[in-house]
Amino acid sequence: MDRPLVGLRVLDFSTTIAGPHCARLLADLGADVVKIEPPEGDMMRTRLPLRDGASASFGQLNAGKRSIVLDLKRAGAVDAARRLAASADVLVENYRPGVMARLGLDHPSLARDNERLVYCAISGYGQTGPSAHLPAYAPVIHAASGYDLAHLALQPGRTVPDNGGIYIADVLAGTYAFGAIMTALRQRDATGKGQMVDVSMLESMLSLTLTEMQAAQFAMPPAPRRPIFGPLATSDGFVIIAIASERTFQALSEAAGADWSRDPRFSRYAQRRANWDIFIDSVEGWTRQMSTADCLAAFARHGVPASAYRTVREAMDDPQIHHRDALVEVTDAAGTFKALKPPFRLSDAAVATGPCAASLGEHTVTILAEIGLTPEQIR
Repeated sequence: MDRPLVGLRVLDFSTTIAGPHCARLLADLGADVVKIEPPEGDMMRTRLPLRDGASASFGQLNAGKRSIVLDLKRAGAVDAARRLAASADVLVENYRPGVMARLGLDHPSLARDNERLVYCAISGYGQTGPSAHLPAYAPVIHAASGYDLAHLALQPGRTVPDNGGIYIADVLAGTYAFGAIMTALRQRDATGKGQMVDVSMLESMLSLTLTEMQAAQFAMPPAPRRPIFGPLATSDGFVIIAIASERTFQALSEAAGADWSRDPRFSRYAQRRANWDIFIDSVEGWTRQMSTADCLAAFARHGVPASAYRTVREAMDDPQIHHRDALVEVTDAAGTFKALKPPFRLSDAAVATGPCAASLGEHTVTILAEIGLTPEQIR
């Protein structure tokens, strides 16, 4: 099957995670993604894990793209970038607001020569407003959005927010950007004109705190006593369950052979919520007597949503992941590694990752020649 975005040209000026993640999704769908890097390269090229100097993290985010080096401090490089943009369909950047305008590479400037351009800018706080100028990385946005304190309020006995080691805001904003770009391309099909796409990491993270946002509107404190699902000890590890409905509560009672459904403290959601700690202690009293495997088998028989706590390696080895063919082998300068495919499949179109992560500037000469630069101009 053909990939649905074959024939589209994307210029990826972005670095680190959010923009590159967005642009890689476009590459997986067949777009010709040209990654425009400074002479020193995207900083992710130096990030762990490194194998013979090649970063698998960079490869995961940039597989399937072509790499060109342009020193945008030089007028000739900026001119080359403008010429590339004149025939591009999409541009993705995540500089701080104002940087691209100073280079003459902002949306209004480029749209004069290419009104069909869909220009996507991902930033910490959005392109305008009192915070637009502030520098931002994902952990800062996690704190600024209220996410970290909302999460803390749901952890009994905790008084200090967690350290931010998993960059949720980057992946989330990149995914929202991908959806917004596809929407803008669909509108371009109807109108013939591109537009500016302005993605805020702050607003992206706020979308994860729906319950807390609604409570805040009415000056109500978040409800720390609402049921929170966490680890239940077994004889050899931990499991987690999620019983979000009466049906799953009944299934849990049946799996454990318990009479919780007849206990007035637990029989209805309101009672369970008021006595949640007591209920969970009772459930854990049962799980502690069983191995993790036996617990999961009982949950599976009765339809209780559950999982063991796994490492990332264990998750990658899950037969379901292999059945879905969710991992792909990508080649870079150090050899091969496994990368994750997009988590969606299309029934009548192909989604394909890689197969290569380009070395820095690997396609500079080829791409500049494609827009008509002579060998002397390229030098």
